[in-house]
Amino acid sequence: MEFTGKRALVTGAAGGIGVEICRKLRAEGALVAVADRDTSSLQAEAHLPGDLLDGDYCDTLPSRAAEALGGLDIIINNAGVITRGTVSETSDADWALSMGVNVEAPFRICRAAIPLLAARGGGAIVNTASCWGGKAPGPNHALYCMTKAAIAQLTQCMGMDHAHQGIRVNAVCPNEVNTPMLRSGFEKRGFDPDTAVAELGKSVPLGRIAEPADIADVVLFLASDAARYMCGALVEVNGGKPVS
Repeated sequence: MEFTGKRALVTGAAGGIGVEICRKLRAEGALVAVADRDTSSLQAEAHLPGDLLDGDYCDTLPSRAAEALGGLDIIINNAGVITRGTVSETSDADWALSMGVNVEAPFRICRAAIPLLAARGGGAIVNTASCWGGKAPGPNHALYCMTKAAIAQLTQCMGMDHAHQGIRVNAVCPNEVNTPMLRSGFEKRGFDPDTAVAELGKSVPLGRIAEPADIADVVLFLASDAARYMCGALVEVNGGKPVS
């Protein structure tokens, strides 16, 4: 997967998966613009910190990345939040956060980025959906599943609508991943993260939950020329574990 001379924008760049995506892109020769609330700890060619709940920030992010990098070839909408609970347990604040980060932000970023990619003869967009919602419903995560179903459908629609412009749009669909977000969720519920991750791994046919690098490798594949004939695909990365 050769990315020399490619220019990429990565959202959620400071998260567990985002850090690996950025590291691997840069190791393969890409110039990377990173977007997150705080990007100060990241190595990148351009830092574009901000709040994905701010529509103006999302609308201008691709053009700012293109200006900073001298063009734009790859968009990776990696940022996301997880809200647990049933519909009756979901607050208006939960709704606004999940819809804003998981759906509206990637929609706005794609809308702004597509003309820029088309002007360069094409490019790749990789969205982060999920096995939960993006491919199948799961219990006690009504809002999360709904938002991931939305981004999965958006990915497939954009894949069809913009293929003629040389723009490939695909999504990675992880199951559980050993990230700080997952571990902090265990802590909030009173579980020891190490023990919880180990126990969760027993439910996976491959014997462990995913590490961030497992997901990042698939993201890079979808962004690369190796996936040149993939468009509108939802790629599960689940260790053989279905949603149940």
